[in-house]
Amino acid sequence: MSGIHPKQIRGAWDDGYVLDVHTISSTLIGYNEYGHPEFDTVRSELGELVYRLKYKGDKSAVPSIVEAGVNFIRTWGIHPDVVVPVPPSKVQRVFQPVLEIAAELATSLQIELLTTSLTKAKQTDQMKDVGDFSERLEVLQSALTCQDNLTGRQVLLLDDLFQSGATLNVCARILKQNGLADRVYALALTRTRN
Repeated sequence: MSGIHPKQIRGAWDDGYVLDVHTISSTLIGYNEYGHPEFDTVRSELGELVYRLKYKGDKSAVPSIVEAGVNFIRTWGIHPDVVVPVPPSKVQRVFQPVLEIAAELATSLQIELLTTSLTKAKQTDQMKDVGDFSERLEVLQSALTCQDNLTGRQVLLLDDLFQSGATLNVCARILKQNGLADRVYALALTRTRN
């Protein structure tokens, strides 16, 4: 991968980054035969890979995404013990992109993967469909629980798409308060433009 453009993100975690923007531009080009808008969308290189994986099921994008993540983590200077993926909001999806990336990332970093640390006690709408930040926090806080004792552990909390930060904030708080994690490092692959 030729390059990413990391940006530090602030929140309930000890340190955090998002690797790149998801979409560079999106221009309305018209409407299809069903009256739905169509766009000419330009994504970052990483954004295109995440899009292909998440929305087209293209698993061939995983190695390049993981490579970008591993390379960044090695320059970041952190030393996590475990990777914890954010629980997927669309649980009916057969293939869960964030879980697949987390598994490959943990393997590449030679650290433990805990896919059951954060679990949903109840179903929620996809967070991209909940517009208000405060409402997102409330929905997530009541839906997520920590299943593992992470006392003294340094956690790499992974998400694929950073929009408002609500999901990562709630997850980081839960990992620190309920799981007793020593440090939580948030890493999102791409971020929305707004």
